[in-house]
Amino acid sequence: MRKLVILGASLLALSSHLTFAQDMPSPAPATQETATPTPAATPGSAVGSARTAPERRLTGADLFDLAIAADPQISPDGRHIAYVRRQNDIMTDRAVSSIWLIDTATGEETPLAGRQGGAFAPRWSPDGKRLAYASTDGGSAQLWVRWMQGGEAVRLTGLPTAPSSLAWAPDGRSIAYTMLVKDEGLKLGEAPANKPKGATWAEPLEVRDLLTYRADGQGYVEPGFEKIFLVPATGGAPRQLTFGPYHDNGPLSWSRDGRTLYFAANRKPDWETDPLESEVHALDVASGRITALTDRNGPDANPLVSPDGSKIAYLGFDDAGRAYENTHLYVMNRDGSGRRNLTENWDYSVDAILWGDGGRALYAQYDDHGETKIARIGLDGSVRDVAKGLSGGGMDRPYTGGSFTVSDGDAIAFTGGTATRPAEVQLARGGSARILTDLNRSLREVKAFGEVRKITTPSSHDGKEIEGWLTLPPGYVEGQRVPLILEIHGGPFTAYGPHFSTDNQLYAAGGYAVLSANPRGSTSYGEAFAQEIDKAYPGNDYFDLISIVDRAIALGVADPDALFVTGGSGGGVLTSWIVGKTSRFKAAVTQKPVINWTTQALTADGPAFFGPYWLGAMPWEKPELYWSLSPLSLVGNVETPTLVVVGAEDYRTPVSESEQYYTALRLRGVPTALVTIPGASHGGIAARPSQSAAKAAAILAWFAKYRKGWTRAAAPRPSD
Repeated sequence: MRKLVILGASLLALSSHLTFAQDMPSPAPATQETATPTPAATPGSAVGSARTAPERRLTGADLFDLAIAADPQISPDGRHIAYVRRQNDIMTDRAVSSIWLIDTATGEETPLAGRQGGAFAPRWSPDGKRLAYASTDGGSAQLWVRWMQGGEAVRLTGLPTAPSSLAWAPDGRSIAYTMLVKDEGLKLGEAPANKPKGATWAEPLEVRDLLTYRADGQGYVEPGFEKIFLVPATGGAPRQLTFGPYHDNGPLSWSRDGRTLYFAANRKPDWETDPLESEVHALDVASGRITALTDRNGPDANPLVSPDGSKIAYLGFDDAGRAYENTHLYVMNRDGSGRRNLTENWDYSVDAILWGDGGRALYAQYDDHGETKIARIGLDGSVRDVAKGLSGGGMDRPYTGGSFTVSDGDAIAFTGGTATRPAEVQLARGGSARILTDLNRSLREVKAFGEVRKITTPSSHDGKEIEGWLTLPPGYVEGQRVPLILEIHGGPFTAYGPHFSTDNQLYAAGGYAVLSANPRGSTSYGEAFAQEIDKAYPGNDYFDLISIVDRAIALGVADPDALFVTGGSGGGVLTSWIVGKTSRFKAAVTQKPVINWTTQALTADGPAFFGPYWLGAMPWEKPELYWSLSPLSLVGNVETPTLVVVGAEDYRTPVSESEQYYTALRLRGVPTALVTIPGASHGGIAARPSQSAAKAAAILAWFAKYRKGWTRAAAPRPSD
């Protein structure tokens, strides 16, 4: 099976992005009881008909026109950047991935791969003359190599499962990768042998004996283990390098002499019940001998060999059994000796690392107060920022995120955007950055997006400063009060920030101000702030959210008589908690929530994680604690009309969680409905544009039913 790998202990947040199933425009501001829809729009809805002007506000149909940049890979000499362009496709109702090449001097773009099938994971050869990548051109995902100086692209493999974690050998002669090797699995019993010819019998029994037997976005897992392979870079038979009943995970890093591969894995017998544990291992490519280089209780992962080959950088933390820990940056000698924590006194969590400055420093991606940055961290522990404005955590909600790479000359390619612009490829040199792509220009030129403003407030609980971002309706008139949607992030160990969000812009186009806040438990504010909710979630984060709603009212933006609340995953937990605590909100939509911690801990795809790390016990050990933190315990107080939304194939917060809440609300007579998104996982609830648009439209329609006293005429209009 595929191991559920968690670094940073944010299980709900592993899949926190959305999408929906009918091509529906978002509703306009409502009449007293029902929403009045905007005129139907075709793809590229900025184009009006002969009788109507272009639709200036974002609509659900516009989601098909959006694209986002991801995984920028700068060539060793810094002259080119290969990146993944994810473009929504109206014919397949999916985001299609292709690889494009940018000339960093001229800005000229050239398509490289993905015209006949999805292409992703571009990786430069050490000399910059070839590009390896994975592509589904012709069927299943395979490993390809393109010769960049006028050559062709060649498929190297015919693999039974998809390759990942591609890593060129230093001499460029071979490529290492990881791949799932399927196992037969446990067999118990069989049907009788006397099946008549032509008879139609039931499918055979399905037997499962794994602790995590299903995974969100993957479904019921096939028996097997992730293993490391090596294939010649000019084609040939792959060679399996690791064996045994363990998952050997990427990313992979080569020693400078090409004799050793470094990787992270939990190769202990109890790997199924110890979800965070991993060590950095050294694999002798010739003999297959594996040596563990780290040995502490906690994850050690992402090994990365220094330019001179003498050191290995890696990420990890001491496992103290808490729901969240900052991930630290470590350096050790190549034999595992001399381990040092470079970020011990730096109160941020490191997300990704690359060597730079000739091996004298590392570049590290991290989040700071809802924004994503890159810092240069010297081997002496010194820290200074070298790039900011990274984004790319998704398009439906304003999560932090992004990715970057560094050239031999320390030029930094990264994905960055703004609150009104999805992630583009950017290039930073010498402290300044420039944008190299403009993937959504045609939409940006005709659409009026809602302005996004940062607001702060002290929490009514203990005075801690709480940050949030207000997305205003397009054409907002200063001083006018408008309905407010409190939109709560998932995780809960993640963060919102000034990043592009289709959900927020669609809500704003419907005449609402949208408040995206970071209550205690959010990342990017230091370890102590995140740990405020350890073994106490949901809890005092409720006061933070109510306080920042009150701040939006005090600023003269939010109408105190027109408050609404929604959120997904951890945000669904807090939405359900809020309506059990107060009736201030006119209506609520809880999306893919946890409702009952007992059933969540025993049916979700992290059974070894939720109980021990989030609640500190198993359900049978502390049933009172489980119940006291379950939103279901407050359902007897709920008066707020509450819609329940969930993906039909959600295995992170399983469908049964939403069904319990819906049934309880119905039994109590609280206005409710259950929206199930066909084929959608927890992380993929907004992966298909039509479903993303329809989900936002359903939420707006639900709120419109309870948005009394508001008319379309009363809402601010976009400027023409």
